[in-house]
Amino acid sequence: MDILSKNQVSSPDRATIAVDINADSNHKKVVDEIKDYYDCRYISACEASWRIFKYDVHYRYPSVMRLPFHLPDQQQVIYAADDDIDDVLEQPSVAASIFTSWMECNKINKDARKLTYVEFPTKFVWKPDDKLWKPRKIGRSIGRIHSVSPKLGEVYFLWILLNKVKGPKSFEEIRTVNGEEFPTFRDACYALGLLDDDKEYVDAIKEASHPGTGFYLRFLFATMLMSNSLGRPEFVWENTWQHLSDGILYNQQRRLKSPGIIISYHYM
Repeated sequence: MDILSKNQVSSPDRATIAVDINADSNHKKVVDEIKDYYDCRYISACEASWRIFKYDVHYRYPSVMRLPFHLPDQQQVIYAADDDIDDVLEQPSVAASIFTSWMECNKINKDARKLTYVEFPTKFVWKPDDKLWKPRKIGRSIGRIHSVSPKLGEVYFLWILLNKVKGPKSFEEIRTVNGEEFPTFRDACYALGLLDDDKEYVDAIKEASHPGTGFYLRFLFATMLMSNSLGRPEFVWENTWQHLSDGILYNQQRRLKSPGIIISYHYM
């Protein structure tokens, strides 16, 4: 007996049992993975009837559009290995993406400026052949931006702004808050109050400075840095460096006064 199979017609489950009577350590069984794949593809009676009558196998309402985004001049470009580099750079897809076309649409359509990037698919439709957004006439769709890790830096702060800023016509306008253009997306997030000011970390270090030593405070600050929970590490440092440096000068002076240490000065 080589193969014993049992098909359960009443359900979409199928079990296949193989028994090899010539089991031998030196015997190598040839496995046809393609044949096994097709053999395991089983359609039950109820599923077959559903497909024969052309009923919907699955549906999703409303439809969800995933919205890509990127930093300036960092859009994704797809090309073949044998494509000429000059031809690739001249393609419209290099200069235009779903994200940049959204900002171009904001330049010419005043209704588009009332929406955030996430809200855009509710009123506009992306036309991949034309590489542009057009006003939606029928149907309904919602947009979603995939989450981003804070470790990615500026990409993370851009992701935060795209959920709040309406109608920007350029990357510079995304970084503009109350008429002031900020140099980074992170600074724009702080200006809008979208990020914590890390004051709780400053207070934690100052509170721990009363009973704790300088070594303990520096270890605490290093733990905060490793946890990636600080939005502005430089802000925490500027407000706590006096506490963090406690004991360093004293320890250096002790080492310099220790016997056996020779200090030499070289003047150039």
